[in-house]
Amino acid sequence: MQLHIHENPEALSKAVADWLVKYVGEVLQRQERFTIALSGGSTPQALYDLLAKSPYRESIAWEKMHVFWGDERYVPFSDARNNARMAFDTLLQKVPIPAGQIHVMQTDVEPEASAAAYEKLLHTYFDANTTTFDLVLLGMGDDGHTLSLFPGTAVVHEEQAWVKAYYLDAQAMYRLTLTAPVVNRAGCVVFLVTGSKKAGVFKAVLKGYLNGPYQPELYPSQRIQPGNGNLIWFTDKAAVAEID
Repeated sequence: MQLHIHENPEALSKAVADWLVKYVGEVLQRQERFTIALSGGSTPQALYDLLAKSPYRESIAWEKMHVFWGDERYVPFSDARNNARMAFDTLLQKVPIPAGQIHVMQTDVEPEASAAAYEKLLHTYFDANTTTFDLVLLGMGDDGHTLSLFPGTAVVHEEQAWVKAYYLDAQAMYRLTLTAPVVNRAGCVVFLVTGSKKAGVFKAVLKGYLNGPYQPELYPSQRIQPGNGNLIWFTDKAAVAEID
């Protein structure tokens, strides 16, 4: 596990963009495509805005990128809360990725059917590989959730399925999400965490990786522990303010 601390969210976004350019280039030296799962949230949005501009836009082989999502709110693509819509508005419609290489989670079919179709797609991509995604980008909520793995939900403990759909009572909506088993087989997982509101939770989550306690029921982000891949946390100073 690596922890990179930056002065503020702007410095973090630039550091992640610089790292991403280098990492994508290294991976594409040994294979023909790069698979990435995107995240929603304000911190990833700032990163996407940056990647869509020079010099980053010209520094990535976008035509070799295959794009997925970590989770999705079950709302129409036209809804501002839709994670895929945010990524299209800030990045994907501004860079030359072939449309057939962008795989959104469908929200115009039944949730369970959408999850099943997405899982089938992932198996076609990754069953022949030792790893799944080359990179999974994640955020962490104030409550310690990541993806749509929220505290107290059964999906936190999923061990078999790669994609699940379930109704989240607290938000009165369905959520579609990748699960820990598929993310933990990724080549690299990167968390982006900013802000003082997350400092206490981040301290608890980090302890679960180091000397305990491991409490994924309370802090689902602790479920993300890549077996053979890298785990990297990019944070700002505010997010680590409570770490001893």
